[in-house]
Amino acid sequence: MKYSFHPSAKKELNEAIDYYNDCQDKLGLEFSKEVYKSIQIILQFPQAWSQLSKNTRRCLVNRFPYGIIYQTTEDEIFIIAIMQLNKKPNYWHDRIK
Repeated sequence: MKYSFHPSAKKELNEAIDYYNDCQDKLGLEFSKEVYKSIQIILQFPQAWSQLSKNTRRCLVNRFPYGIIYQTTEDEIFIIAIMQLNKKPNYWHDRIK
């Protein structure tokens, strides 16, 4: 199974990496590793996390206050948002296919 990012989700990921690098040297790298570990687990077990709607789920990222909002199709995981958990909870709804 493959995965892809909504352009806004990719931007959120890059902005979060930059933010954490500004906070502490190499913390952005640690954050990105945790996000990609979570994506790998999602690819293995796409139905394992909290359902937000019929085809949308959220996987929490280890060690950081972020969730990966995604949808599944037969052959792909589409990442809708890399959501900071203290943000407005439904800001990403207009990104759903």
